[in-house]
Amino acid sequence: MDVKGKNILVVGLARSGMAVARFLKTKGARVTITDQAVESDLGLYPAEARQLGIDLELGGHRWVSFENADLIVISPGVPHTLTVLRDAQNRGIKVIGEVELAARFIQVPIVAVSGTNGKTTTTELIGQMLSASGMKVFVGGNIGNPLIEIAEKDTALDIAVVEVSSFQLDTIETFRAHVAVLLNITPDHLDRYVDFEAYGRSKGRLFENQGATDFAVCHGNDPLVQKYCQGIGSRILNFYPRPVQNGQQAHGAIITPRQIAVSIPGMAHGRIYLEHTALVGPHNRENIAAAGLAALAAGGTLEGVQKALDEFQVPAHRIEIVRTLRDILFVNDSKATNVDAVIRALECFDRPVVLIMGGRNKGYDFTPLRTHVQKRVKKLIVIGEAGDAIVNAIGMAPVQGVEKAESLKQAVQKAYDTARAGDAVLLSPACASFDMFKSYTERGERFRQLVKGLT
Repeated sequence: MDVKGKNILVVGLARSGMAVARFLKTKGARVTITDQAVESDLGLYPAEARQLGIDLELGGHRWVSFENADLIVISPGVPHTLTVLRDAQNRGIKVIGEVELAARFIQVPIVAVSGTNGKTTTTELIGQMLSASGMKVFVGGNIGNPLIEIAEKDTALDIAVVEVSSFQLDTIETFRAHVAVLLNITPDHLDRYVDFEAYGRSKGRLFENQGATDFAVCHGNDPLVQKYCQGIGSRILNFYPRPVQNGQQAHGAIITPRQIAVSIPGMAHGRIYLEHTALVGPHNRENIAAAGLAALAAGGTLEGVQKALDEFQVPAHRIEIVRTLRDILFVNDSKATNVDAVIRALECFDRPVVLIMGGRNKGYDFTPLRTHVQKRVKKLIVIGEAGDAIVNAIGMAPVQGVEKAESLKQAVQKAYDTARAGDAVLLSPACASFDMFKSYTERGERFRQLVKGLT
């Protein structure tokens, strides 16, 4: 892909957008960055862009920049459905995302992980499994390190492992993963997609450019994942959280509480043992199975897979134990920004839970939580814009009570006052953070601070 001398518009100035602009500038492109945010909200990025001779248009988008572009590259957080982008495409101007651009300049094989929940854990676990197998690995994508950062710098690497969101898959054209992992598909981002089907189709695009030498690692018991695996060109490796109905399994993985049996004909056959892993709960056993299959398909060893699993540390903000005080367990699950993630978190506990939920609703129906709250939650505390919707949807469950809190600080104090020895206090919001915090990370950090301040 030759970009030298081309007018390229980068939409979205944050880490990913800046990385794209920086790369394009080194390739001789004429780069402009546009962002709806004002300069004071964009940190140090505007200053860096100006030092590189990149034009900036902040505080809104100018149509003239879109219509004069030879290529438009959008950051992951920018909806590809923006009117200016649609209008540009109607004029024949190509619109792609950072992942698509990066893949055109990368030579090493790519392992791509997508799904509604578990992406970050699985991506990081695959990276460590391959590293423990003796490979030189880049780990990034939607989890902090943009793929574009290794474009034309991958000669010292053996493989790249990337988390890929549905937003990034919306704008791929030639992006091809040697190993593509689709963990699950449950309702998410319904504030951005017209319906659940549209969201599912975006996830399914993960497989569209694969060939016969590639692998697709798929949830064998998820009907939607299986729907999008049908008819693809790669070899399918299913992982099964419960035994297959016909009692037979030619290849893939079968999960039990203590071990995972894996089989990839001609490549690997054995077991992954779970005695020493810090990853708990049924959903994490699925993540481990998917990661193990992906790592083995990408050239890893069973020894490396086991070693990495035994040493793996739980990612921040995902069922992360903060502390135990008066025999009350405090758990930070701020990354749980959809309903299914909360269900998966609750399944990890065999003790009563005081649950803190709420934030900005991403278009969810919270009623599927009702039976899980009834079974496991002794008290529900809601915060943020979605508080009333949560109460209306699941407040009828027979818990000891449902309370609203005006802030996360108040919610933590109410939870502490309610909990007794042997209980767990769980922050698992099922919502975005943007009504009260800049990100789920900031929300999780605040929860940590508040919990550590309790006496």
